[in-house]
Amino acid sequence: MIKVSQTTLPEVLRIERYFFEDYRGVCGEVYKKQEYFDAGIKIEFVEQDYSLSHKNVLRGLHGDPKTWKLISCLYGELYLVVMNYNETSPSFGKWEAFTLTPRNCLQILIPPMHANGHLILSDWAVFHYNQSEYYTDGKNQFTVKWNDPRFNITWPTGNPILSRRDS
Repeated sequence: MIKVSQTTLPEVLRIERYFFEDYRGVCGEVYKKQEYFDAGIKIEFVEQDYSLSHKNVLRGLHGDPKTWKLISCLYGELYLVVMNYNETSPSFGKWEAFTLTPRNCLQILIPPMHANGHLILSDWAVFHYNQSEYYTDGKNQFTVKWNDPRFNITWPTGNPILSRRDS
């Protein structure tokens, strides 16, 4: 069962999943198509990907004009930033941050023309995402610098570990 709510960004949804916990640990579902369809989320996901990163790694901000993404954290803790990058939208440049962990079972649904980036808060974390389009090596993506002064994004670090692309 899922609980879907709107965030401060139009079309960006917060999805709470439920899990089972006992003395052995936690067990839960990441995605069940019928539950999402019943909740009005009728997106066909064609690819699932993940990244495993260590503390203080910041990946992103990336996005593209076509892809919906359903983000979750399967291990550890991460700080996710989602920003509207549609220059024709009244909410262009607006952003919201979320903390994701396996225990809070929080997922974020991100529409096209929204950038997302995540910072690893724990020693290690697994960032998991379903995509509505196949990944094409970043050829169709845009990149927004993590500390672009136009957007004043608040990150819980001032000195993240970055890739060349994200620097």
